[in-house]
Amino acid sequence: MTIGSNLTTFAGLPVRRFELAGRSRPGRAQHQRPRPGERAAYRIGIGYDSDEQQLVDTLDALFDAVGAHNVTALLIGSWGEPHDSGPPLDLLIHNRDRLTGLRALFIGEMTYEECEISWINQGEYAPLLGAFPALEVLHIRGADGLSLAPVRHRRLRELCVESGGLPASFIRGFNDSSFPALADLELWLGTREYGGDAVVDDLAPIMTGSELPALKRLALRNAEIADDLATALAAAPVVARLESLDLSMGALSDAGAEALLLGQPLTHLRTLDLSHHFMSAEMAARFAEELPTVRVDVSDLQDIDEGGFRYVSVAE
Repeated sequence: MTIGSNLTTFAGLPVRRFELAGRSRPGRAQHQRPRPGERAAYRIGIGYDSDEQQLVDTLDALFDAVGAHNVTALLIGSWGEPHDSGPPLDLLIHNRDRLTGLRALFIGEMTYEECEISWINQGEYAPLLGAFPALEVLHIRGADGLSLAPVRHRRLRELCVESGGLPASFIRGFNDSSFPALADLELWLGTREYGGDAVVDDLAPIMTGSELPALKRLALRNAEIADDLATALAAAPVVARLESLDLSMGALSDAGAEALLLGQPLTHLRTLDLSHHFMSAEMAARFAEELPTVRVDVSDLQDIDEGGFRYVSVAE
């Protein structure tokens, strides 16, 4: 899988790229004039040769065009040099009294051409969550420098962190936080080579589910440790109340798959996504046979390389 195209929808809304008139980069969409009364997710971003003021000006221009209170979903792409500096979280916090309608936010929504996922420099997200208590959806791309101090947020229902390597310290910060409304949790764990140093024990509080009473979808994707995760999930209490379980994009082999099938019942699930895997054809077929009422995805079979190496879908 390649992170190579910007989203067309986000949080159920069409994405409209918004750039300052005359500032569009070659080959990119031009400034899109908002349509009267349209509900949309607006994406802003600046080029590598731009300074921070251009992002400030772009956000102000967006507010002038649609009204800050009408910005319910916002995507921030490149903020100049995302591999050198952290995201403009302070800019958003500074504008919290204007962004009264903000419910969905995506930080780092950029393609590999703008910045490889593991080079995106992130930051500390607890102050942002504290500044936007009504936020319901938060997507983050990139995990270099990503951190989360313990925070309580009553409204967040969807959290997605895409990375080539998610640090265990972020997961521990998540475990020490409180998200009672969280229904959808998606973590791209990645590889140790790119900072993904989490082990199954770091995810134990998530797998018990005791602090995540609303959780319905758990996605532990892009994981080098997919076999270990599958083995732990085979007996994890949280699985019994999930509607969707996702171990896609990782290095799942027959060993992890066997453990998952021999564990607790999975017939209550609506979907089980194991795509991009290293299972044998025989093992993959068993999931369809043993879980006939579940939408199981075992597509995208990968070949183990000559050195016996199993790789995740997205690393660098």
